[in-house]
Amino acid sequence: MILILNGSPRADGNITAAIDEMVKVFDQEGMETKVVRVGNKNVRGCLACGSCYKTGKCVIDDVVNEIAPEFEKADGLIVASPVYYASANATLIACLDRLFYSTGFDKTMKVGASVVCARRGGCSATFDELNKYFTISGMPVASSQYWNSVHGRLPGEAVKDAEGMQTVRTLARNMTFLIRSIALGKEKYGLPEKEPRVATHFIG
Repeated sequence: MILILNGSPRADGNITAAIDEMVKVFDQEGMETKVVRVGNKNVRGCLACGSCYKTGKCVIDDVVNEIAPEFEKADGLIVASPVYYASANATLIACLDRLFYSTGFDKTMKVGASVVCARRGGCSATFDELNKYFTISGMPVASSQYWNSVHGRLPGEAVKDAEGMQTVRTLARNMTFLIRSIALGKEKYGLPEKEPRVATHFIG
């Protein structure tokens, strides 16, 4: 199953059009998807209280705790966001910060991908911002033929971005292939061996 987090507050926004395009491909490939819109939710940032270390879930009981079990059973995660002020929707970032921080389950080899949409600028910065969640968690990042971005301002304009729509379709196919390849690899070889965690800081 592929979990897709829609960071747009608008049900008919351009990032939703990109997600819909990917879901069509996943359906054709026989991949189950679950789309959750978080951009319209009231999500506050992490409190850094450390409660999740003891309980295994975030002390703020909202959509983050609802998403967590879906994320745990998913084979892949797509995070999709409109670009606001050259970065992702702050609601989505608050959700991702707490989701990744509060969940202790092993995310190794779950496939990650991010998709962004802007009227004009900020796509690359937002794309990089979202990918950091995968690369700190042992999650391979699915790629496409171009950076995963589409362009549009008014609702529906993104579907006119032929290259952007092709990019997200290619992403969906590549992600499907990668998930299936990893499943075969895990069956034959298991997961990579892990060393005991070494955590250092820069004082003393």
